[in-house]
Amino acid sequence: MKPVWIAVVVLAIIGLFAVPLILAKNGDPDKTFMGTDDRAQEAIKERNPEYVRWAKPLWSPPSTEVESGIFAIQAAAGAGVLGYVIGYLRGKASRVGKPDAHV
Repeated sequence: MKPVWIAVVVLAIIGLFAVPLILAKNGDPDKTFMGTDDRAQEAIKERNPEYVRWAKPLWSPPSTEVESGIFAIQAAAGAGVLGYVIGYLRGKASRVGKPDAHV
């Protein structure tokens, strides 16, 4: 990969992180980093104030820190499984056609 492309990719990655943070300064700080669940609840309340939830969660985390920790564990497990599958398939593809391959 040429150094120019490496610089372009690095700048693009920095932009992906910087642009949302710069744009977030202009909005309401309480609503800026709300999750989609919170935004959906807010939109429902605006459209239909008399709406009553008909389902309740089986368990609610005791704090937002616990909730974000569980989400991080879930994301790490998914990344681990995805990385394993990609590595396995790449290794399997590199063994195809070799005489001493144990497939």
